[in-house]
Parts: sequence; structure tokens; C-alpha cells
Amino acid sequence: MTDRPVADTSVADAPVAGVPVADEPVGDEPDIRRLDDLLEDLYHGQERITQATIYRRAVAAELPAQLLTRIAALPEGEYSVDEAADLLGGSVT
Repeated sequence: MTDRPVADTSVADAPVAGVPVADEPVGDEPDIRRLDDLLEDLYHGQERITQATIYRRAVAAELPAQLLTRIAALPEGEYSVDEAADLLGGSVT
């Protein structure tokens, strides 16, 4: 008998057909497109919006928890779209 590891390769190369694909991106970063869409909608015709309004609309839009946490961490006050996008990691300008 030898001391070599036992590896079960019967399922390692199995096809993954029929597995649903998640809308959320893989990894630690949430889907920033949803944040950008929210900011574009919020700031349409508005110069500045409060943190509380951004948070309420983000909850209503069912943004991922990671984005809600970022928004909740913003200090109270009003933000321009550029400020909000910079602080939250969005790309709206």
C-alpha cells in the first residue's frame, strides 16, 4: 500500500447544464449598474438629494444588502449625483 491521496474524479468534470445563472455578479462587488440606474432616476431634474431619500429609494428598489450598507453609512446631508456616485462606487456623472 502507498500513501497517495485518493481523488474522486467522477464528478469533477460533470457538465453544469440546467443550473440557473444568478443576476448578481460573482465576487464581492455588488452589481453597480443597479446603483447607477437608481441614481439616474433619483437625480432626474434634481441637483441635490438627501442621504435618507437615497436610502429609502434604494430599499424600495431592492438593491443588494451590500449597497444598502454603503448608502446607510453616508453621513446625513445632501449630495449631488457626482458626490453620491463617488462615495458609493457608482459611475454616474
